[in-house]
Amino acid sequence: MSRISSFKHADETGLLHGKKVAFIAADGVQQEELEVPWNAIRAAGGIPELISINSGEITSTINGEHGKKFKVDKVIDDIKQVDFSALVIPGGLKSPDTMRMNANVVALVRSFVDHYKPVAAICHGPWLLVDADVLRGRRLTSYPSLKKDIENAGGEWADRAVIVEDRIITSRTPQDLPQFCDALIVQIADSIEERALDKAVEQSFPASDPLPGP
Repeated sequence: MSRISSFKHADETGLLHGKKVAFIAADGVQQEELEVPWNAIRAAGGIPELISINSGEITSTINGEHGKKFKVDKVIDDIKQVDFSALVIPGGLKSPDTMRMNANVVALVRSFVDHYKPVAAICHGPWLLVDADVLRGRRLTSYPSLKKDIENAGGEWADRAVIVEDRIITSRTPQDLPQFCDALIVQIADSIEERALDKAVEQSFPASDPLPGP
């Protein structure tokens, strides 16, 4: 159970303590699914960075038309999982399909999951979780057309606004963004707290020192 009951009921300012959050996207990303979580991260004191395959800008889509352009902060070949506290995969049909064809993107997604860092995917974003082969035995949601892909990858699909399992946060469509952002902030904040506690324990009881007796 999360120690922070709800982002909507928490003090947003500084909650994420300047931690970096990677957003991976390409041309055709759904504008709201990039922009709304991005603003939620900033409001909570985090630092979102847009990661793509190429430098320059990407063009979003909204209502089937070209949307806003977004500046790419870094390219996938220049980043590491260790530099970020969480990963967000916005949807749209074209962007996740493009990103999952890049081996470095898929490896990055798998690394975040393997290191138990929050990974949030919405709409067609879970395609990258399918290609990263991290869904076996896990329950999640997505845009409904991905149901069979998820099941074939060993996951259990459910029709819910948001599902959180093993720090993987998934939602279906832009209508789910309030719940998606809420769960995302909570999971990042919890992860930061847990890692701080783990570090404190390591510093108090170095590996070379025997643990205190009962």
